[in-house]
Amino acid sequence: MDEVKVVVAHSERATLRVGDVFLKVDADQARIDAEVEAMALAPVPTPEILWRKPPVLAMAALPGKTLGRLGGPSTESPAAWAAAGAAIRKLHDAPLPARPGRAGRSIVALTAELDDECELLVTNRVLPADLVTRNRQIAEAALRPWTPAFTHGDLQIAHVFVDGDEVTGIIDWSEAGQGDALYDLATFTLGHEEHLDDVIAGYGTDVDLDVIQAWWSMRSLLVVRWLIEHGFDPFAPGCEVDVLRSRM
Repeated sequence: MDEVKVVVAHSERATLRVGDVFLKVDADQARIDAEVEAMALAPVPTPEILWRKPPVLAMAALPGKTLGRLGGPSTESPAAWAAAGAAIRKLHDAPLPARPGRAGRSIVALTAELDDECELLVTNRVLPADLVTRNRQIAEAALRPWTPAFTHGDLQIAHVFVDGDEVTGIIDWSEAGQGDALYDLATFTLGHEEHLDDVIAGYGTDVDLDVIQAWWSMRSLLVVRWLIEHGFDPFAPGCEVDVLRSRM
């Protein structure tokens, strides 16, 4: 029998690998519906869906390996990062899906969520007040009008597979939908600022670097408490808290 490997697991969902099959278990069927729909529409490589029996979605493993992970080094070439940038641009240029995604929250909703989260981080002494205040100021640049694009919504580097300098697939589409393209680019380069130029070169158009940096601060501020509560460590070297500190 193939070994069962836990890829990620927390109270909301879990992903297991059994041989060449990934099993995604999610009690929220709306997330699975969104994922299946987005993968069908996305003009980039995605995993083959083998079968679906709620609450489980089975998908074939992708060839190659991920570009890396947050908090760890990436040994992939600049060309691989550029290829990822080109794939992201292809996604963003695709016809819009019907539903809004994680990257498509309104300015009003984001501002309220960010202000509440910053207050909790300081009140509960999770992070120093000056660190939160400085990054809240930087995050303000992300709170501006944007043109909707087809966004992935959770485009961590661990979700992008490459083989050599070719992108072989992108996984985890449950947050996909209409959204801010720069949110995807910022999520993808979070903690790997040194590869931003390579990604932009592949993306093929100028981007507002102030907004990218704003999303780095915004995303990090919004997820620190969630990560702690779900058994992850945002204080690990190179992770979210280090991203916040780098803005000081």
